[in-house]
Amino acid sequence: MEGAAAPALPDMREPRTRPRALAAVSVLAATALLALALLGNSALARRPAVKSAPELLQETGLYADFAEHRVDPRHLEFSPQYPLWSDGAAKKRWISLPAHAAINGSNPDAWVFPVGTRFWKEFSFGGRRIETRFMELQEDGTWLYATYAWNADQDEARLVSEKGQARAYDFGGGRSHFIPGVNDCKSCHQGHPAQVLGFSALQLSPARDSNAIHGEPVPAPGVDLNYLVDNKLLKRLPQALRDKPPVIQGATPVERAALGYLHGNCSHCHNDAGSLRNLGFSLRHVESPAAGTPERAMATAVGRPVKGHVPGQAPDATLRVEAQNPERSVLLQRMNSRNPIVQMPPVATAMTDEEAIRLVTQWIRDLEPPASSAGVPRKTAQPE
Repeated sequence: MEGAAAPALPDMREPRTRPRALAAVSVLAATALLALALLGNSALARRPAVKSAPELLQETGLYADFAEHRVDPRHLEFSPQYPLWSDGAAKKRWISLPAHAAINGSNPDAWVFPVGTRFWKEFSFGGRRIETRFMELQEDGTWLYATYAWNADQDEARLVSEKGQARAYDFGGGRSHFIPGVNDCKSCHQGHPAQVLGFSALQLSPARDSNAIHGEPVPAPGVDLNYLVDNKLLKRLPQALRDKPPVIQGATPVERAALGYLHGNCSHCHNDAGSLRNLGFSLRHVESPAAGTPERAMATAVGRPVKGHVPGQAPDATLRVEAQNPERSVLLQRMNSRNPIVQMPPVATAMTDEEAIRLVTQWIRDLEPPASSAGVPRKTAQPE
């Protein structure tokens, strides 16, 4: 048996080494758990903070002295050239940008705002503040929306519930102003990727439309494209827009004003980038169309058939805009209605805009019928 291999003996060390291995594994596991916990805490620490709206307007930072209604002078008051119709309300608007931050204007149709940007819009009727709306861009990239209702003594503006507030101001005749809730705000603001309304290349163009209805004087310090760029508050704006400020391409002053009004009042829903884009119905002015391309409203509204039929719509009205026939143009019919099922805009207005009705009526009457079924109508020159 010499030379033969001795029988293998059991490894007596095994019982002693297994606990060590288990201990090592336990240490590793504990280390891993600790690492995961730390990572988790770190991830939580990095999670963008999402705020809720404060209960009182003064807590949003609008005022330097709330008791005196003195707005913080660091905020910039501005005025869009095509304001939104709000039942005749007198409105003031302010923007606040974080220190050393600027708006990215490289896409003139959808500016990108820095986190912390805030907007306020104040509504007054009969010389009395009724509501103030507030927006703030949060760290997670979403906008915070809130509305505040002023009391009769004008010494408090409190957060309105998510459902909004009815009968905030009595217009008479059973009509009253409704302060929108959060979902109402989102229904308009989230209809286009930009989300901010009334603060854009067109709305702040130095080439303001003198025929724009409800136009307001530009408040000091004169916020427009030039002001924003010169003060390094707007960067990467295409130089072409400095050389040639944005203008609605209308064949006549009436057409320019009418299309501007539709842009300011309807394009936040009716555009080519939002949830209604499948309608193929855009009233939004686009800054960089291909050469020779007409305004989107001309291409998608005039002579184009409506999709569906709403209650109250005239039976012979089949086109969004029928040249020379305002009575058979569905767009005008819906502007002229305050039936909740039919009216346009669908929210935040209880009274029709009579001045806008007259403007759009004249524009439609001046249109020439299309030269062909596929063509966009030419316009009859109507100098003013």
